[in-house]
Amino acid sequence: MEEMMKEIKTLELQMTELKEAKEKLVKIEVRYDESNIDVAEKIRVIKTLEKRIKELEKDLTLSKTLAKIKKILWAKIGQSIIDQWSSIQTICKLIELINIAQFETQRARESLGNMPEKANKMIQFLNTHTKE
Repeated sequence: MEEMMKEIKTLELQMTELKEAKEKLVKIEVRYDESNIDVAEKIRVIKTLEKRIKELEKDLTLSKTLAKIKKILWAKIGQSIIDQWSSIQTICKLIELINIAQFETQRARESLGNMPEKANKMIQFLNTHTKE
C-alpha cells in the first residue's frame, strides 16, 4: 500500500506543478503586452513553459500510475496465493498422517482382540491419546 500511496503522491505533485506552470504561463501572457521585456526572451520562456506543460500532461495520463498500481496489486495477490498454497499442502500432509495413525490404531485394536488383559490396557491408552 505504501508503494501505491507513493505513486499517488507523485501524481499529485505533478498535477500541482502542472497547475502552477499553467498559472505562470497565463500571468506571463497577460503581462507580455504590458512588459518591456525582450520579445525573444519572452518567447523562450513561453516555449519552455509550454514544453514542460506538455511533458506533465503526458505524465498525467494515469497509464504509468495505473500500471504501477496493477503491478503492486498482482504481486501482493501472487504472494497471498503462494502463502495459502503452502498452508494447503501442510494441511494435506497432516490429513494423510492422521489417516495413517487411525489405520494403525484400528489395526492394533484388532490384533489385540485375542489378548483381553493387554487389549484393555492398550485400548485405554490409545483412546486417551487419540482424543488429544
